[in-house]
Amino acid sequence: MKKHLNTLFVTTQGAYLAKDGETVAVRIEGEVALRVPLHTLDSIVCFGNVGCSPFLMGFCGERNVGLSFLSEYGRFLARVQGPVSGNVLLRREQYRRADDLSFSAGVATSCVLGKVANCRTVLLRALRDHSDKIDAPVVEEAVDRLGAALRRLQGGLGLDEVRGVEGDAARVYFSAFDHLIVRDKDNFFLHQRSRRPPLDRINCLLSFLYTLVAHDIRSALETVGLDPAVGYLHRDRPGRAGLALDLMEEFRPLADRLALSLVNLGQLQQGDFIISDGGAVRMSDAARKTLLVAYQKRKQEEMNHPFLEEKMSLGLFFHTQALLFARFLRGELDGYPPVIWK
Repeated sequence: MKKHLNTLFVTTQGAYLAKDGETVAVRIEGEVALRVPLHTLDSIVCFGNVGCSPFLMGFCGERNVGLSFLSEYGRFLARVQGPVSGNVLLRREQYRRADDLSFSAGVATSCVLGKVANCRTVLLRALRDHSDKIDAPVVEEAVDRLGAALRRLQGGLGLDEVRGVEGDAARVYFSAFDHLIVRDKDNFFLHQRSRRPPLDRINCLLSFLYTLVAHDIRSALETVGLDPAVGYLHRDRPGRAGLALDLMEEFRPLADRLALSLVNLGQLQQGDFIISDGGAVRMSDAARKTLLVAYQKRKQEEMNHPFLEEKMSLGLFFHTQALLFARFLRGELDGYPPVIWK
């Protein structure tokens, strides 16, 4: 089992990262603002105008520390990767199985089952915690429809049918999502998903959080020797990490819950977002740091893994699911067990 370590997020524009012995030195305007021992890090994520020395890039590659570069607004740009770990036979099996549409449909069903079940849990939690503040009948109807989607997924569907169920379930879920926001409804709302660019504050939050989750899952897959680009629900497309997106489905509701907490508890407010003349919404530097700190804290919370029945930090779940998927491909498990939250 891989030990769960920390992610260093660098958001200060103009910062420069360099190797300093066994540490990462973060320099701002020529002065060292922070030193972090590399052995305590699992990955480094740089946002916007952040530079990095070639020596540090090589050092990260040698030590299997992921080094990713994102735009200031969280769009993935590039990743520095060292030698690929893991057994080549595992990757060959991954590629062979991706060409089998029946096998792909089974994997896709597991991923979508996890997503729909966890989305339903988000709605049920809202009914439990805020039934007096939300339109309960609307949310209850969405819960029932997601339950029907779960039953439909038990029927051995083909790949296109699984995708259809996933699309319908996502529409049902997001049609009720706005009712889960109970604070400052004039400024925080979700009428529909908008991605590139996000056109409201909630979409901005969700897109940024999904980027963070995708980064962590991609790192976990690379660590166990799987190819993040070759997926089953998400088919091959240049530049798309299909397998990372597959395993991300069950974790999307985790990001949704964090976004709702930040808004409903007043940790993020109207002034934390900047709206451009064209309508695109982005977070301020302070808001981005608030979100990153909250995300890191959430990853450190301990929960019981429903399949392994073992308590571990939430951030370790990404690596655990990657390991379970590798075991499934090797034939050690009958199916891929998605994480279903309670």
